[in-house]
Amino acid sequence: MSEISTNQNPEQIARDRIDRMLMDAGWIVQSKKRIDFSAGLGIAIREYQTSVGPADYVLFVGQQPLGLIEAKKEDDGHRLTVVEDQSADYATAHLKFFTNTEGLKYIYESTGVLTRFTDYTDPKPRGRSVFSFHRPETLLEWSKKEKSLRGRFADFPKLDETGLRPAQIVAINNLEKSFKGNRPRALIQMATGAGKTFTAATFIYRLLKFAKAKRILFLVDTKNLGEQAEQEFMAYQPNDDNRKFTELYNVQRLASTYIANESQVCISTIQRMYSILKGEEMDEFADETNPNESGSWLQQHLNKKDPLPVVYNPKVPIEQFDFIIIDECHRSIYNLWKQVLDYFDAFLIGLTATPDKRTFGFFNENVVSQYTYEESVIDGVNVPYDVYEIETHISQKGAKVKKGWFVDRRDKLSRAKRWQQEDEDTEYYKNDLDKKVVNPSQIRTIIKAYKEALRKDIFPKRIDENGEYEVPKTLIFAKTDSHADDIIQIVREEFDESNDFCKKVTYKIEEDPKSVLNRFRNDYYPRIAVTVDMIATGTDVKPLEVLLFMRDVKSINYFEQMKGRGTRTIPPDKLQLVTKTADIKTHFVIVDAVGAIKSKKTDSRPLERQPTVALKDLLQAVTMGVNEEDVFLSLANRLIRLDKQLTETEAVKLQEYANGRTLKQLTKMLIDAWDPDVIETRAKAIIEQTPPVDRSPAMEEQARQDAQKVLAKEASLLFNGRLNEYIDTVRRQHDQIIDHINLDTVLKAEWNKTSMDAAQNLITDFTAYLEANKDEIKALSIFYNQPYNRREITFKMIKEVMEKIKLEKPMLAPAYVWDAFAIIEKTNGDCPKDELTALVSLIRRICGIDKELRPYDKTIDDNFKKWIFAQNAGQHNRFTQEQMDWLRMIKDHIISSYHIELDDLDYTPFDARGGRGRMYQLFGNEMDQIINELNEALAA
Repeated sequence: MSEISTNQNPEQIARDRIDRMLMDAGWIVQSKKRIDFSAGLGIAIREYQTSVGPADYVLFVGQQPLGLIEAKKEDDGHRLTVVEDQSADYATAHLKFFTNTEGLKYIYESTGVLTRFTDYTDPKPRGRSVFSFHRPETLLEWSKKEKSLRGRFADFPKLDETGLRPAQIVAINNLEKSFKGNRPRALIQMATGAGKTFTAATFIYRLLKFAKAKRILFLVDTKNLGEQAEQEFMAYQPNDDNRKFTELYNVQRLASTYIANESQVCISTIQRMYSILKGEEMDEFADETNPNESGSWLQQHLNKKDPLPVVYNPKVPIEQFDFIIIDECHRSIYNLWKQVLDYFDAFLIGLTATPDKRTFGFFNENVVSQYTYEESVIDGVNVPYDVYEIETHISQKGAKVKKGWFVDRRDKLSRAKRWQQEDEDTEYYKNDLDKKVVNPSQIRTIIKAYKEALRKDIFPKRIDENGEYEVPKTLIFAKTDSHADDIIQIVREEFDESNDFCKKVTYKIEEDPKSVLNRFRNDYYPRIAVTVDMIATGTDVKPLEVLLFMRDVKSINYFEQMKGRGTRTIPPDKLQLVTKTADIKTHFVIVDAVGAIKSKKTDSRPLERQPTVALKDLLQAVTMGVNEEDVFLSLANRLIRLDKQLTETEAVKLQEYANGRTLKQLTKMLIDAWDPDVIETRAKAIIEQTPPVDRSPAMEEQARQDAQKVLAKEASLLFNGRLNEYIDTVRRQHDQIIDHINLDTVLKAEWNKTSMDAAQNLITDFTAYLEANKDEIKALSIFYNQPYNRREITFKMIKEVMEKIKLEKPMLAPAYVWDAFAIIEKTNGDCPKDELTALVSLIRRICGIDKELRPYDKTIDDNFKKWIFAQNAGQHNRFTQEQMDWLRMIKDHIISSYHIELDDLDYTPFDARGGRGRMYQLFGNEMDQIINELNEALAA
């Protein structure tokens, strides 16, 4: 990209890059005033008019509008998740001259450096980063499909388990579940000899047959493994067909740069695929050994002067493969080879017997062969204000990126990444996270802990009519825009939801034309919003029930404003408009993942710094007089980007170290040192001072060389140790290490002491209320003063207690008190859904009848079993089957009504079975005695 003129404005630079990317991918870029559809299949028209304004690019394939690109300047890389709404608006708008009401299907947001893509034909459209644009032929092919690839995952039939081992069955079923959840990466950990490749052949067959995958890459790191995989496919025969795999599908083991169009499974070493992307032929020996071993092909290339980044290859589009299976992935997904995996727009599936922590990190900890999805639901809420603490190892203690590790480094603003090998250890601590270092596992661990806490502790009752958990409206406080984007991506993955589920909220109107904040307030989606600065007056979201702190706050006032976002009340009917499963908002929960509640509140914040080795080298080279165009222009490009990020204070300080010159002036001198026009002008002055008789082409060329050297020296003399150190220091503030290697673990996920104190206070208040009314309310009088008469308690009596509590003490609702007990002590079961049953359970616990809190319906069930056992003692089955049916009906009636009378036998459900007359026929003169015994025994 360095050849793009730096004199252009940032928007035009981005457009030029996008134009070039489109042309590389087979598109013809045209102006809206000069449209010529005969020029080719795919036409990208700039500034095409829609009903909501001109779209940056509309993508036409065969005169049919299929896609759209929303272009942003490079520094807006951090806003691409925000502009999803804007591009979606254009996609659903009416295009001039077209009446198509279905909208555009394939939507991109791009800065020319970072590109995101959303396929709106997916079941849950979710934006993802892509290396470049898809080809026109691809979009046309996709548009003709009834369902997208992700939509076709729903068509998987039940796995035929014949011939499969239990571990293989678990791996395949969980992998397909991961696909349906649109998880981009999955890891199958399977012991050696357990049949990893056979497992792979089975799910690859199902992907080709049922998901209609176009092409799948089976990636190995040695030729030998490739040959073994080829043999496995040749031998594999599916359960539902008499033919071999290779008779059904074309399998090609790559031995050159040629990939056959008809190939449906390609087997390749990762080093060969790298060479294919680079457009280079590779020596055959390079396939023979593991490329990560010492002295290998990788090491030889890393020792070259220039890095070997992967760039777009028109012969191998990013959509070449729908799925990539990486065999022995624990040793072949790092360093140079990671670029191969980042290049393709494909699902990644790792196979290994011996994963390490880097492997788990690379695959987003989505270990499908061990994957178990557990949800526990405990009803209710605790108190109006509660705090839940999540502590993780890295959040508390940090970690170390070690010398020799290959890691990504990312620009905070543009999101542009580069890979590099660290030449020194970088130790980071909790305050460095998401500033100096980004650890995706740390973010993911918190989100996973929060997701589990919602179901287990915080709002366990939120299950809708389809049996799905409904996430309460949640606001996450992030540290920076880049941190917010990381959180958004991981939340969407972990909760298996679409773009709409989690959004960034900002006050900047140009970033949020459709006002995500208003939708967060009033609509069902988004369920989760992530913000950096949403704290001012007027930003309250009444349905908000959870604040998740993933940033610490030093200012006490700032912190109180942030907490205040959750304090607003809302009528139950309005709350249920946006959260269907909520009953009433009686409290909100602060989930503290960074110790924000406990930290000392001050306004000071330390300046975070991180080393950038490549920049140091460039600065030092120029200072030492290295006169190479690549060095000068590379440094100039770095400084151009740095200039966009400097604060006013930083710019002034830098100018002081640069003897009064600004960073722009330094950059210009670096560029001028190799600018032919500037060199020519300087050389002309030298030539003019030379007598005409001494002038010659050789002399003039020498003058140009001398002029260039002078310009280079003038530029190099401006750089000194103090300036270089300051530039590097400032740059480190804006650059981040992406630590995918150190994995995080949960140290604690529980209510904090304040919440326990609040829970104890609630129990104390509930106990005091019961005691204060024990002589006034008949049911309480019986429980407290006449426990032997519990058999006389009726449904009406319990309802009277409940109505009095609702009227006088609504905060003592049984569900809240139950969850308070759950915080303080072990409860024997979840809170009953029926609030009267829960109330009886609580009263029995408070009065000391039960030593631990347990659902009263379970108590009745247990007492019934004991009574039946006692009746059968000494004899075999005292009661007939029909008698047992009647006894169970009586037990169920007591569960719902707490007592049974003879008159009850004349009503439902007993009347349908013959009423009291039939019971008398069955039990005779024992009928009255049995009813009395059951009333007494079950209420014990």
